[in-house]
Amino acid sequence: MSITVIGKHEKDKRACRDAYVQAMTELMEADQTVVHVDTDLKACINTKKLDQYGRCINAGIAEANAMGLAAGLTATGKKTWIHSFGCFSSRRAFDQAFMSAAYAKLGVKILGSDPGVCAAYNGGTHMPFEDCALYLSVPDAIVIDPTDYAMVYDLTKKLTAVEEKLSYMRMIRKGVVQVYADGSEFEIGKGVTLKESDHDIATVIASGIMVDEALKAYDKLMEESITVRVIDMFTWKPIDEELIVKAAKETGAIVTAENHNCTCGLGSAVSRVLSTQCPTPVEMVGVHDQFGQVGAQNFLQEAYKLTAEEIICNVKKVLARK
Repeated sequence: MSITVIGKHEKDKRACRDAYVQAMTELMEADQTVVHVDTDLKACINTKKLDQYGRCINAGIAEANAMGLAAGLTATGKKTWIHSFGCFSSRRAFDQAFMSAAYAKLGVKILGSDPGVCAAYNGGTHMPFEDCALYLSVPDAIVIDPTDYAMVYDLTKKLTAVEEKLSYMRMIRKGVVQVYADGSEFEIGKGVTLKESDHDIATVIASGIMVDEALKAYDKLMEESITVRVIDMFTWKPIDEELIVKAAKETGAIVTAENHNCTCGLGSAVSRVLSTQCPTPVEMVGVHDQFGQVGAQNFLQEAYKLTAEEIICNVKKVLARK
C-alpha cells in the first residue's frame, strides 16, 4: 500500500460517484470486457458519461433482473459492475446475487450507493443498515465500506481485477470528507493504521464516514492526554485479523465505529476475531437494531449517535472495563 493521509476534516468538493466514473472510464478505455449495469440511476451517479463506450446498460427499475443480467454478462467473460441504491443492491436483489453470481463463482462487482444515514432525505425505506450484513453472509465474498474519493477510485480498479469472487462495495455519492490524498493505493483485506504510538491505551476501528469521526475523537482525546490508535478497516471481509489482534494485544481495548447495524456488521466481525484469538473488551458505535428515518445526514448522525462524541464516550467506557 502507498498511502498519504490528509485528515483535515474538510469536505471534498468532488463526489465519490465521480471517482467511480473516472476509474470506470479508464478501465473501459483499456479493456473491452468492462461493463456497467445500472437500474435507472445513471443520472444519480453520473454513469451517463460511460454511454460512449456502448457497455453501460440501463436495466430499468428491476434490480433482481439486473443482477441476473450482470451474472449472465460475467459468465460470458465480461468484468461486470452493477449499481443501485444500497437498499436495492442488497435486500431486493440478494437472492439473485447469491445464487446467480456467488454460487456460480462469478465475480460480479456490486455497488450500493448512499448506505446507512447517507440516504438522508430518501428516508427509512431507502436507508440500509444491513446491506453489508447480507453480503458478509455470502461464502468467499468481498465486502468493502470505502472512506473517500481516493479510496473509491483505487478500489474500483482493484475489484474489477478480481475474478470468481462476488464483491459488494458501498459508496457515498457525494459530500464525503477527504481523508486520503489522490494517488493513495489500498490493499483489499488490509486495514490502514492512521494514528499509532507506543502509549496507546485503546484502539478505534472505523470505516466509511466514521473514519473522520474517529480522527476527530482522536484529536479531542489527545487534549485529555488519552492516546488511542485509529484504524480504517475498510474491508469487512476478508477482514484484517492480524491487524485487529495486534491492536488488541498492544492496547487492550477496542471500540468499533460504523454507519451500519453493529449487531451484524463491522463490530460483530471484529468481535468474532477477538473472541477466538484474543479476548478483549469491545464497545460498538453504530446503529443499534433500528430502522432508518428521513432527515439531513448531520441530523441522522446525531440521532443514531454516529459521532466523534459517541466514540469518545465508548473509549472511556471500554477503558473502565480493562
